[in-house]
Amino acid sequence: MSQPPLLPASAETRKFTRALSKPGTAAELRQSVSEVVRGSVLLAKPKLIEPLDYENVIVQKKTQILNDCLREMLLFPYDDFQTAILRRQGRYICSTVPAKAEEEAQSLFVTECIKTYNSDWHLVNYKYEDYSGEFRQLPNKVVKLDKLPVHVYEVDEEVDKDEDAASLGSQKGGITKHGWLYKGNMNSAISVTMRSFKRRFFHLIQLGDGSYNLNFYKDEKISKEPKGSIFLDSCMGVVQNNKVRRFAFELKMQDKSSYLLAADSEVEMEEWITILNKILQLNFEAAMQEKRNGDSHEDDEQSKLEGSGSGLDSYLPELAKSAREAEIKLKSESRVKLFYLDPDAQKLDFSSAEPEVKSFEEKFGKRILVKCNDLSFNLQCCVAENEEGPTTNVEPFFVTLSLFDIKYNRKISADFHVDLNHFSVRQMLATTSPALMNGSGQSPSVLKGILHEAAMQYPKQGIFSVTCPHPDIFLVARIEKVLQGSITHCAEPYMKSSDSSKVAQKVLKNAKQACQRLGQYRMPFAWAARTLFKDASGNLDKNARFSAIYRQDSNKLSNDDMLKLLADFRKPEKMAKLPVILGNLDITIDNVSSDFPNYVNSSYIPTKQFETCSKTPITFEVEEFVPCIPKHTQPYTIYTNHLYVYPKYLKYDSQKSFAKARNIAICIEFKDSDEEDSQPLKCIYGRPGGPVFTRSAFAAVLHHHQNPEFYDEIKIELPTQLHEKHHLLLTFFHVSCDNSSKGSTKKRDVVETQVGYSWLPLLKDGRVVTSEQHIPVSANLPSGYLGYQELGMGRHYGPEIKWVDGGKPLLKISTHLVSTVYTQDQHLHNFFQYCQKTESGAQALGNELVKYLKSLHAMEGHVMIAFLPTILNQLFRVLTRATQEEVAVNVTRVIIHVVAQCHEEGLESHLRSYVKYAYKAEPYVASEYKTVHEELTKSMTTILKPSADFLTSNKLLKYSWFFFDVLIKSMAQHLIENSKVKLLRNQRFPASYHHAVETVVNMLMPHITQKFRDNPEASKNANHSLAVFIKRCFTFMDRGFVFKQINNYISCFAPGDPKTLFEYKFEFLRVVCNHEHYIPLNLPMPFGKGRIQRYQDLQLDYSLTDEFCRNHFLVGLLLREVGTALQEFREVRLIAISVLKNLLIKHSFDDRYASRSHQARIATLYLPLFGLLIENVQRINVRDVSPFPVNAGMTVKDESLALPAVNPLVTPQKGSTLDNSLHKDLLGAISGIGNAPCSCGLLSTITLKVSWSQ
Repeated sequence: MSQPPLLPASAETRKFTRALSKPGTAAELRQSVSEVVRGSVLLAKPKLIEPLDYENVIVQKKTQILNDCLREMLLFPYDDFQTAILRRQGRYICSTVPAKAEEEAQSLFVTECIKTYNSDWHLVNYKYEDYSGEFRQLPNKVVKLDKLPVHVYEVDEEVDKDEDAASLGSQKGGITKHGWLYKGNMNSAISVTMRSFKRRFFHLIQLGDGSYNLNFYKDEKISKEPKGSIFLDSCMGVVQNNKVRRFAFELKMQDKSSYLLAADSEVEMEEWITILNKILQLNFEAAMQEKRNGDSHEDDEQSKLEGSGSGLDSYLPELAKSAREAEIKLKSESRVKLFYLDPDAQKLDFSSAEPEVKSFEEKFGKRILVKCNDLSFNLQCCVAENEEGPTTNVEPFFVTLSLFDIKYNRKISADFHVDLNHFSVRQMLATTSPALMNGSGQSPSVLKGILHEAAMQYPKQGIFSVTCPHPDIFLVARIEKVLQGSITHCAEPYMKSSDSSKVAQKVLKNAKQACQRLGQYRMPFAWAARTLFKDASGNLDKNARFSAIYRQDSNKLSNDDMLKLLADFRKPEKMAKLPVILGNLDITIDNVSSDFPNYVNSSYIPTKQFETCSKTPITFEVEEFVPCIPKHTQPYTIYTNHLYVYPKYLKYDSQKSFAKARNIAICIEFKDSDEEDSQPLKCIYGRPGGPVFTRSAFAAVLHHHQNPEFYDEIKIELPTQLHEKHHLLLTFFHVSCDNSSKGSTKKRDVVETQVGYSWLPLLKDGRVVTSEQHIPVSANLPSGYLGYQELGMGRHYGPEIKWVDGGKPLLKISTHLVSTVYTQDQHLHNFFQYCQKTESGAQALGNELVKYLKSLHAMEGHVMIAFLPTILNQLFRVLTRATQEEVAVNVTRVIIHVVAQCHEEGLESHLRSYVKYAYKAEPYVASEYKTVHEELTKSMTTILKPSADFLTSNKLLKYSWFFFDVLIKSMAQHLIENSKVKLLRNQRFPASYHHAVETVVNMLMPHITQKFRDNPEASKNANHSLAVFIKRCFTFMDRGFVFKQINNYISCFAPGDPKTLFEYKFEFLRVVCNHEHYIPLNLPMPFGKGRIQRYQDLQLDYSLTDEFCRNHFLVGLLLREVGTALQEFREVRLIAISVLKNLLIKHSFDDRYASRSHQARIATLYLPLFGLLIENVQRINVRDVSPFPVNAGMTVKDESLALPAVNPLVTPQKGSTLDNSLHKDLLGAISGIGNAPCSCGLLSTITLKVSWSQ
């Protein structure tokens, strides 16, 4: 090759050229000069080239495509995508939704919530989705190379010269044989005769790559160079041939030649034939394995070149084909793809990978297993009548465990009730207490045959969950006993250290009397506490033990009082002042393993690890009261419907209605009617020792208190459908604790006296009442008491009620709702209520519905997250039934608000789970409803208009991925469920939808290209999301239409744009060109007129002609944009070249196109790249970045890497350099069209050059 022309010696060196020699300034100068030139010269915008009508072309060229041996590179597969239903997998052995819940539900919100928890997951599966990312995400993972494999050649093998052939073969572990044979001269010009045979010593040897050679020598000294070799990997068969000489056999080769050999005896001949055929059989088996692996297209075009009429092929066709495949496999396996050496291919960069999306599932905080072992006091004796039995506590005690958080000043768990009494102590209680009596009848949630009430009566293990663990969380144990008298009096015997059996016997006697008479009533007795966590990471403080057992102060009963006591827990001087009861509470804590067996959730639904054996103890999950903060809220996945009731305070010191009201017990019932004979519902969770569900529950009694405080928690399983008659009924009793012998027998038998009633309707304005309530108490309970209403002026509506203390609100009570089917949010409740009245807006007045939609912006964040799937499902339903544009736009605005809130709380994963698994398009009825994809696209267009609210439009841009993903899934479900996937592409969607898509693309353009400085995150996200949407549209829509959208979008960028816009443009192209069927989209096939010719005879495009860019649209567009970027400064060139190079690497690593013929076909799409490189050779500094030494005076021998000599100071003219510098024959050789064995070299060669250009 000629040397570059030298400048005259007299020419003065320019200052710019001299400055280039300064270290570190070259790049800076190049960029500054480039910017000056770009600023002073008006860069022409590339001409817009209309893409081909893809759908028409594949119809017109159907015959050509079907006759193409690589037609899978030209056609999309028929099974490209499908919808699927995935069974919802939960933790439980059955659905958490009660059996008749769907029938009972009348409210739209309740109904939709139940549907959400019962529905399976709806997915859209893309069969080749694994190929739609970058090369690092391909299913055949890129292997990281530490070093290149060492190739072993014959000349490198260290063989002992004196070692014989047998030992050599045994070392290599292959087949070996040696001996004398006669070799016939097979020159075609001379007929083979006896005289032409020459005696030679033959040695069969296995090479390092596994192939075999048959070397021959003049003598037995095999350490010398052989006279010749027969390469058995090219051998097609070994057969006997006695035509010329006895004991002769023939080796038929691939190129139709053959070798004739003869042995000295028939035995020797058979041995050689057997061994040689065994080697051919090994080759054949390797080829069959390759065939099973699916490489059926290997080198089809090569076989056409070699011709199909080979005599040897017809002699052994299967063996011939398999041997060729084995040879190719062996060579390909022993080679390393050049791309493995590229530094980018070895980087573990998954920044462009889409996040893994999991389905919604129940999530918990830190789970703690609490094991209750024992409660023992110092005061003990034998409680049996005959004094035979173990020494135990002298009376029953009942423990209630719960978690308190003193950092946030709240109780964070429900109560867990435990009965640790010995069997003999439990016998002291009356066996027919009212608590047991009212347990008959139907009870919710108990699964017959799985849950045995006997196994659930005395739980000892509970699982607590803490979402926000920290050291200031305490496990508190409250201890109660059977009602006897004042706390001080009852605790006194337990506080003495003297072990007096007389004291024990006295206490036992009084306890037995109290248990028989007042067994169902409890009184507060003591409390203890312990810390749970060492730190905020959730590490359990297993070494901590419960504090001393402190006597309960009757004036400090409430949860607020408990929080104040715990605040002083770490202050010994304050805790020392508290009276201590002598005893020990043994409760341990531990972590919960993922496979923990045999437990039920807070609704008593058994998990899948549950054992049905009644003897196995059951562990109970305890409800966590998760803080109402969005970031700690999870979307609900199971049915839960609990109401926790807390009677707090009764002010009865001023009442005059009852003569005696001091030891006041409150009985709580849940009723669905206020009629006289109506029964309470059996839905209150029972205490240990009693039935699982009861009709009533009692709060602990304070002795001689007219204004008692309460700390009790009553847990109720609410009915699925609540109505206006559902209410809490509280009945107050004065309990007589006096059991003295004084007075008449009749008087002594009266244990309880009714001293008032109070009730709390559960629903107010359709929602469950959850705030703290102050309600009056009545002295009577007439039928229809719920209907009582004050009308003012002393008048009222309803029955006559005698109010205690003039109807003052004497009772303070609060409720806490833990429900996944009822909401406390007024705005959400009103919206669903209005939708129910108007059939999801189909019959709604536009203004009314818009008002309710706008109010949803005020919805509480944690409610929005908790009911996320149900809310979004309803909004999309309203969208498809809206009759006015204003309604549809406002629905979309609410969805934007919800999506933005999720992102701002860092809960984007919930949205991704919703789109992938939960979203399901409504059944399409053309006459009634519209499709989500069309209506949402139109609404997005309206919101993106310049006149629209810019805050909303910015949010839409920023979080546009969600809306485009919904469009994609809606389109897929619409096509399959309405059998439109079988239609031609241009008939699948109406013209109105094509117009809507085109409009939304056009509306996005100015937002992205003009807001990149003011709102970079929004414009960047919108650009990427649009690219993902456009890429997926290729799967569903008219591909020619999609090409036009790409063309329109790219046309909004121009040469000379800021670097950010170049980044956007090439990010868009990168995403689109990573489509799994990028190769078929580019139609790598001849477009010549007339008779269809072979590729080898075609005059291929080596430059970016308009025709090339039209016929091979995506690759043409990418190469044109790369060519434009090469005129820009270095950072832009790097961006463009990186996108192109990564795409080429992906082609090389894609196992669908691994064969030589596939790679050669792909290579034809990139031939114009050589022209681009040559036109821009002045911008490629090979000497700076080349991995090989390049000297100015050296002659480049490798033509495929040689660059033409170009004066670096002269800008080459387009079109001339290519023709003058590189002949088409040379490019054909590089690409493999002129010379088939080189066909897989183009992509590697291109990448080598592209890498240098960086």
